[in-house]
Amino acid sequence: MFSYQGFKWNYLGRVLGVLALIVLAWLMIDPTGRYLLRAAWAEARILARRRAIVDIVKDPATAPAVADKLRLVLAARSFAADSIDLRAKQSFTTYSPLDRDTLVLVLSGAYPDRLASYTWWFPIVGRVPYKGFFDFNAAKQAARDLAAKGFDVYLRPSPAFSTLGWFNDPLLSTSLHADTLDLANTVIHELTHNTFYASGQAVFNESFANFVGARGSAWFFRSRGSPAAADEADARWSDEKVMARFWALLYHSVDSAFRAHAADSSARIAARDSIYRGARRALVDSIGPQLRTIGPRVLERVRLDNAALLAHRIYDTDLDLFDGVWARENGDLRKSVPRIIELAKRRPSDPFGAMRDWLAAADTTARAIPP
Repeated sequence: MFSYQGFKWNYLGRVLGVLALIVLAWLMIDPTGRYLLRAAWAEARILARRRAIVDIVKDPATAPAVADKLRLVLAARSFAADSIDLRAKQSFTTYSPLDRDTLVLVLSGAYPDRLASYTWWFPIVGRVPYKGFFDFNAAKQAARDLAAKGFDVYLRPSPAFSTLGWFNDPLLSTSLHADTLDLANTVIHELTHNTFYASGQAVFNESFANFVGARGSAWFFRSRGSPAAADEADARWSDEKVMARFWALLYHSVDSAFRAHAADSSARIAARDSIYRGARRALVDSIGPQLRTIGPRVLERVRLDNAALLAHRIYDTDLDLFDGVWARENGDLRKSVPRIIELAKRRPSDPFGAMRDWLAAADTTARAIPP
């Protein structure tokens, strides 16, 4: 006797099987697919090493300094969920040891004669102006390949990453090298990505997470009765905003020079090199004295080319806008985060413009109200 239900499920199973084979073939053949497979394998190895942080803290074999930092991670995670209302899920409840000090190498590229990033496309997240490599040799080869094509190249280490809530990200041993301020900041930063990530808007996403991590970690330490740590977190954020303004000014200077020599690539490159030489002097002589937590030797080693400039702009674009929303919400981060997310959703293609317009409207309204 013919069974329609049996036929339907058998047919559906065959269709799904064919689709699975097509996806697997794409992953094996396409360069992006192979990259994702390698990344998935590295992520699987990290997840396989997970151990509950509460168990490690209780273990008498755990070094006291490590146990203290792990307790801080749990406290920062709880604070992010309960006070800031971020989506913590089960992220940072486990710990994975690695056999090296650096988790990934992050590659950025830029055209030498215009301010445009080399981008990579990935499913779900869209186009992004950076690419992380667990395989360091592959990262260095990709950097050489990009440089051989004539791009400016910037390769840098990173101790942490986020899977945007797709997996319960563990704390990695590479993050424990940071001091307690950076550690709390990292936890809150990554949980911000869990909470909201605008597709194709890497600059907004990273700058937003930097804001939440900085303001959130200062609030966290203040709530724990550690005003000195909170003041240091605020000082670091203040310095980051100074540097963000430096990068913004440098960006506009280079962009203006490129526009002035639109028809001559050699002239554009000569102009930008002159600007970068002047920026180096300004960074050490003018910006340095304004900073409280970044020393002159660090500034002397800062890389200056299009790739480095655009990479810094990913994490440090229009930070004052985020602080402007925070100030409008009376310094309440719990209200500021959903406000910024709502504005970003309102204008997906221009979240910074949405914040700028909202602040302008708020200022107009405030001026219209008599004292």
